[in-house]
Amino acid sequence: MSVLDQADLWAAIDPGSMKSLLEEFPEQISLAAQASLNLPLKAPRGVRVLVATGLGGSAIGGDLARSIAGPQLRVPLLVNRDYELPAFVDAATLVFACSYSGNTEETISAYRQARQAKATIVCITSGGQLEAMAVRDSVPVIRIPGGFPPRAALGHSLMTLLAALQAMKFIPSMTESTQEALELLVDLRNEYAPSNPQTGNLAKRLAHSLNGKIAAVYGSSGIMGAAAYRWRSQIAENSKNLAFHHTLPEMNHNELVGWMHPKEVLRKVGVVLLRDQGDHAQVQRRFELTRDILGDKAGAVHEVWSKGDSILARVLSLIYLGDFVSLYLAYLNAADPMPVQVIDAFKSKLAARSAKQR
Repeated sequence: MSVLDQADLWAAIDPGSMKSLLEEFPEQISLAAQASLNLPLKAPRGVRVLVATGLGGSAIGGDLARSIAGPQLRVPLLVNRDYELPAFVDAATLVFACSYSGNTEETISAYRQARQAKATIVCITSGGQLEAMAVRDSVPVIRIPGGFPPRAALGHSLMTLLAALQAMKFIPSMTESTQEALELLVDLRNEYAPSNPQTGNLAKRLAHSLNGKIAAVYGSSGIMGAAAYRWRSQIAENSKNLAFHHTLPEMNHNELVGWMHPKEVLRKVGVVLLRDQGDHAQVQRRFELTRDILGDKAGAVHEVWSKGDSILARVLSLIYLGDFVSLYLAYLNAADPMPVQVIDAFKSKLAARSAKQR
């Protein structure tokens, strides 16, 4: 019997219970949506561009918000993952400074640049140095609950950013799509739950197929590109398993050629294609052709389709599947999904070196 169907083994592998955090995701979405109702925010006149600046789990909310709200946004939304903001940031820019901990050094650096550029700023954080700076500077802060690994606070970071865009009239109300997404996520939780045996559990079957392989996740650039990135990040952090991602149609113009060598290594790659009903007809055709080409090269090729009607529901349906896949792959790898020790050690060394240089 697979470890995925042996509940007595899960606690030993997952003592911090990432499992519980994933199971609570629908409630997190609901709480975040409720907490963000009627935010006291107004967009300043003349805003020409929006920038969400953050890293890691704090940045993926911006990526997903752009995918979900993009078709309705009145101005472009860019995601910045760097110490420095683009040179165009000025008084006509609205910057969302996103740091779950409030201590992300790149985001703090970008916040200071946004202040110098006289951009309008809204901070989304659970506290830390970013909140302290914002309070000092009389910059609006939307405080979200702390205590989660940043990647497990996606419901708060995403729904809060979407709520801010709604409050500032950059997008229309998402009340109906949020309700649809909540109902769908509850259904999917039952479908992907650890108590549901592997034979009837798509998340477990995908994890079993990806076990022992590098994961390659492909989504469409317009809708599911951010979801593919989330899959890659969750497999890396939760499963401690190497993964990469790309988007179509771009992947067909370069990476597709690389699926030639080394042949023996390609058999150790498991492919997941994230499909969506809203993808352009030619992108749909590209997925089909890509599937056919990779079918006899990769160790496994899977297609998974989004569920729901609204973009929010469809994106979250595949996000939730990927999160459960990463959890189950962690169990198969006998890897605790909660800690990210190499990142913590890396940050400590980086901070020590910075201190010496000051």
